[in-house]
Amino acid sequence: MLKGGYFINHGNERPPVWQSEDWWACFLGWFILVLAIVSLKEIEAGKWAVGLLPAGPKIAKWTSLGAAFPKGFGVFLWQSVILFAFMAVITAVGGIFMKFDLKRYIPGFVVIYVLALIAMVLSKQAFFAKWGIEYVIFALIFGLIISNIFKVPQLLRAAGQTEYFIKIGLVCMGAGILFSDVLRGGFMGLVQAVLVATAVWFMTYWICRKFQVSERFSAIIASANAICGVSATIAAGGAIQGDKKEVSYMVAWVLVCAVVLILVMPPIAKWLDLPNNWAGAWVGGVIDNTGAVVAAGGIIGGDAAYKVAAMVKMAQNVLIGVAAFLMALWSTMSLDRKETGAVERPSFMEIWYRFPKFVVGFIVASIVVSVFVEPVSGLKAVKAVGSATKTYRNWFFALCFVSIGLETNFKELVSVGGGKPAIAYWISQTANAVWTLFITWILWSSTFFPAVIPPD
Repeated sequence: MLKGGYFINHGNERPPVWQSEDWWACFLGWFILVLAIVSLKEIEAGKWAVGLLPAGPKIAKWTSLGAAFPKGFGVFLWQSVILFAFMAVITAVGGIFMKFDLKRYIPGFVVIYVLALIAMVLSKQAFFAKWGIEYVIFALIFGLIISNIFKVPQLLRAAGQTEYFIKIGLVCMGAGILFSDVLRGGFMGLVQAVLVATAVWFMTYWICRKFQVSERFSAIIASANAICGVSATIAAGGAIQGDKKEVSYMVAWVLVCAVVLILVMPPIAKWLDLPNNWAGAWVGGVIDNTGAVVAAGGIIGGDAAYKVAAMVKMAQNVLIGVAAFLMALWSTMSLDRKETGAVERPSFMEIWYRFPKFVVGFIVASIVVSVFVEPVSGLKAVKAVGSATKTYRNWFFALCFVSIGLETNFKELVSVGGGKPAIAYWISQTANAVWTLFITWILWSSTFFPAVIPPD
């Protein structure tokens, strides 16, 4: 029922649409996508570009810092300012409705944006780029340094809107998930994703429960390990109404684990003498970060490793919406009733309220690009739209990870739950690597099925 403009259910107030973080993530993500589509134009035969959206500052791979700015530092600085202004304005519009403290949010956003910008530049340094040390790692480190060495200023706390930023980024990410890509080469990746995700989720959940981790936290850890890391963690946390600190804790561990796996998995693949398509499928199924997956594929070497790794990770991303729905259903039908002692089954509307709306934004973005843009304008036009939305996805992710660092105490990261969640996660991740190796042997070794993408 409604009371004072808020939905009331079991004593919990639900904000109306215009005050919902999830819906504002959808609105802003869709706004970015619409600007990209309506300004799409063919600048020459077969080459498309997006006109209205501010372009992200161009940063090249570099060994000496001057080489990082291919169009010159002045152009880089101007593009950075324009992008900042655009992102600050649109997020502040949502913030007005969500009652942000804008006097603190705006100056705090400046600081977080600058830290994200530095993280972007550092990630392009040749050594870091080679080993897949992405901008999100640096963004997290910057936030952690501030939160663990200094006292976080109130303006940074006001601007550190972790979930707001990542949800907008995830909606933008949906524009890069094309049905045609899935159908062309992703069927085997989808089969792998389903087989791995299902088994690993239940295995991880069981291990976590054996370590006496709570049911909701176990579900968050299981989703992070089984599906696709950060995105799945956020979606699962929203679907089951998990503790935000536990969500942030898990996101931090996902990033730490990704760095470790980048360093460990490619040498193991070479030691096992895996063909590079099989090795790509293995790292794509285990590493829970898209950029880290691509980096690991690059370290393995060969075009097949890169393609298969990216394809498998894309297939796992497709499962985000399905997983979020199932967990929202499980939470309302089982967990909530168990905790409250309720006898009545919750209504469909309760499940809908619980479902993370930014996942709807993600799905709608994918449908719009796949069903409307690609058939009308073609694949090259779609790639231009995808490139533009990917830029914003990356920037919102960078802002998010600075914010995560700002709200994460490293001592707490290690000691949460007496260290049991961390132990359970790493044991589960090891088991995940073994199980995924087995599944990829069946699907990608050419022992049972012809290779969709052969090794090179």
